[in-house]
Order: sequence, then C-alpha cells, then structure tokens
Amino acid sequence: MGPWSEGKAERRLSYSVEAATAIRKRGVMSYRNLEIWKLARDLSIDVHQMTLTSLPKFETYEQGAQIRRSCKSVRANIVEGYGRRRYKHDFIRFLCYAESSCDETIDHLETLFETGSLTDADLYERIHGRLKSLAKMINRFLSSVEKKHISVREEPLNYASLESNDGP
Repeated sequence: MGPWSEGKAERRLSYSVEAATAIRKRGVMSYRNLEIWKLARDLSIDVHQMTLTSLPKFETYEQGAQIRRSCKSVRANIVEGYGRRRYKHDFIRFLCYAESSCDETIDHLETLFETGSLTDADLYERIHGRLKSLAKMINRFLSSVEKKHISVREEPLNYASLESNDGP
C-alpha cells in the first residue's frame, strides 16, 4: 500500500455521506416516506411493548408472540412490496400480505381482550383503533396501486420458440 492510497477510504466515506445527504434533500422516495409504513412501524413498537408490559407472563410466549410477529409482518411486507414496486403484481401481492397481517393482528388483539388477558380497555381501544385505521389506509393504498401504478413491462415468454423441432 503506497502513500497515494492514504486518505482514499476517508474520501470515499465522505463522498458517500455527502451523496446520501443530497439524496435525502432531493426527496428521493423511500418506503420510509409512506404513511402506511410509518403507522405500521409505530404500531409494531407499541404492540411489542404492550405484550411485554400489559399481558400475563403465560401469554408473553403464546398469544403475545403471535401478535408481535403478525404486527411486524405488516411493516415488513410493506417494505418488501415497496422494494418490488417495479413489478406491479409483486407490489400488489405484498400489500395484500400486509393487509392480511394487519387483519390477523386485529384478531389477536381482540382475542387477548375477549379472553381477559389484556385488561386495559383504554390501551385496547387505542391500539385497536389505530390498527383499523392502518387496515383502511393499506386498503386505499392498494386500490391506488391497482388503478394507477405503472410497472416495468415484461415480455411474455414465447414457449413455442423453445420447443425443439426435432420431434417424432
């Protein structure tokens, strides 16, 4: 390693930090800008905390674990769908998964409350209302993507051209 390479890593790091800052300033779209992701993130944190502080110990590893996973799945599916947004059908599929996971989370929450494992009615109402709002937001976003989203066109594969003409 010669003296000419000194500072190269620092310059590269400085450039990447500057580039990232410029991208943020230009408003490059990210899943982090989506309101549905922001609400899903906040809910996943609140549901996680609720399961650790407001449920009996025996529920922490049963229904508590289930509701944590389903709520985190909402957020993860929004991110994965956004990452595949170039392909409309993939984007829609993952948004459907997010919507389904949101419904599952609502059901887990209702079960916890109905069985008496979650006794804080105010906490239940707050989280339940926010989950219902999130489900509506995902549904509206999904409808918008279905109607307006333009994806990369993929040419259909011509299977006839792949067949061998050497048949009997």
